[in-house]
Amino acid sequence: MDNVLIVVEDLEAAKDFFIELGMELEGETQIEGPFVDETVGLDNVRADIAMLRTPDGHGRVELSRFHRPAAVRTEPHPAPANALGLRRIMFAVDDIDDVVARLRKHGAELVGKMAQYETMYRLCFIRGPEGIILGLAEQLDKAIERRDPLSEHPQ
Repeated sequence: MDNVLIVVEDLEAAKDFFIELGMELEGETQIEGPFVDETVGLDNVRADIAMLRTPDGHGRVELSRFHRPAAVRTEPHPAPANALGLRRIMFAVDDIDDVVARLRKHGAELVGKMAQYETMYRLCFIRGPEGIILGLAEQLDKAIERRDPLSEHPQ
């Protein structure tokens, strides 16, 4: 996967939110012209784009604000977690409490509650600007137990 696109109305708020999460702004541009129109299947497109990269460099989020044609809302706002379509993007974090506290300064709210899955993860969903839902997962035991098959069957 190269990136996930999120269409937003407030590009600056969305950028700030993802930067606070720990993503790095890779670049910004404005796009328009026949190539864009043909690619996205719309006429007379003009949009601003911001590309953000995860710190490990393996994933990117593309934020886009359409000037024309105007963006349209196709579902209730904010959409519930069981609405059809892309519902969230999950991020691994080192300190979930710290990340939630920082994102709350950008208007984020917990969708449900902070939960713990067995002894492996603490998880939550947060809703940020534009109703964007992020999943956050903090791995509790980062030590991977490796079993030596020879030690179980002495000869």
